[in-house]
Amino acid sequence: MDKKKVLIITYYWPPAGGPGVQRWLKFIKYLPEFNIEPIVYVPSNPSYPVTDESLADEIPKGLTIIKQPIAEPYQLASKLSKGKSDTISKGIIPDKRRQSIMERLMLFVRGNFFIPDARKKWIRPSVNYLSTYIRDYSIDTIITTGPPHSLHLIGEQLKSKLNINWIADFRDPWTTIGYHKKLKLLPMAKKKHKDLEAKVLNSADKIIVTSNNTKLNFASLTKQPIEVITNGYDYESVGNVDLDKKFSISHIGSLLSERNPKVLWKVLEELVTEDKIFASMFQLNFIGSVSKDVLRSLEERNLSQYVSLKGYVSHIEAIRYQKKSQILLLVEIDSEDTKCIIPGKLFEYMVSSRPILAIGPKDSDVAEILRSTNTGNYFLYSDYEAIKEAISDMFEAFRTGDLKSNAIGLQQYSRKALTLKLAELIN
Repeated sequence: MDKKKVLIITYYWPPAGGPGVQRWLKFIKYLPEFNIEPIVYVPSNPSYPVTDESLADEIPKGLTIIKQPIAEPYQLASKLSKGKSDTISKGIIPDKRRQSIMERLMLFVRGNFFIPDARKKWIRPSVNYLSTYIRDYSIDTIITTGPPHSLHLIGEQLKSKLNINWIADFRDPWTTIGYHKKLKLLPMAKKKHKDLEAKVLNSADKIIVTSNNTKLNFASLTKQPIEVITNGYDYESVGNVDLDKKFSISHIGSLLSERNPKVLWKVLEELVTEDKIFASMFQLNFIGSVSKDVLRSLEERNLSQYVSLKGYVSHIEAIRYQKKSQILLLVEIDSEDTKCIIPGKLFEYMVSSRPILAIGPKDSDVAEILRSTNTGNYFLYSDYEAIKEAISDMFEAFRTGDLKSNAIGLQQYSRKALTLKLAELIN
């Protein structure tokens, strides 16, 4: 039986780094096992904020990848702003009080002149090119994945032009995501974003989201079917990894200005002040980009001497850090808008066999996943005493050699199991 051909339209693809790449790289890895042949469409000259050359090794042999050039404003902006646009393109937006005139201007231009985003100039040439390709190769299903949400507009136009089956995958929400409010949007721009979001949600044949809270939000905007397919974990071989000798708390991934758990820094300052043994054994690791606002908060709490900044590392190296760390830290912005955000790293955290310490908003999807899998503790930003007690208990377990995770029910989050859900949706 011939495999069903599916065209996947994505911006992020190796050598780009980050969880946005891994989601579709893993789906594509397993789709052929369910009698589906993926074909990938990506830009030929993208501007990625971070790269990870090691991910190229995971691209399946024989995969058809088609490319077309894209006009990238971030490349020009980076030259004009001496690299400030690189930080913004990573999602690290400085605290409003500390933004330079150039940063304010770039945010205003990004929000009001590039709607829905800076990749909008890829829409028309992509629609023109893909219209012919889809007909020539008898493709009947396309999948767009965003952000950038410009890619959903490619899907919307192809759907309108060819009446093709279209699935829109939202790795993050559109108008309700935290950074959207920082773009200094004029009323006309806000309305345009909302209108485009509604157009996509009501034109796609099916919608995929990564959390139940996003599904609830989108369900109020459309009657089209919405499926939750979270991110997940794959079985990565990294060899034997020895646990850190120190009581290490590690955060892997970008730590944005508003993702700054000051309650945790206060707890840690008190613990290192009150307990000399804790102070002698404690280490705080950051693997990935960290905003200056977070580093400033740590300095104010006299914690800088305990901080180890590793910067961005390859995906495999990040997994090694996960497996060797005593505790894995997960932080989300304390906002109603972020309770639907499930960081991709959560699922790799969960299979690392290390306990997770998570801090975020009330009623978060993350809290429910941690509870149901017994993989860690979830706290609100107001839970000062509970956080202090939990870290003290974990430190005692560390000293006695009993600090570990007792996870249950993780198989449902394996990349292969999640791809099966995707294949059923496609078929």
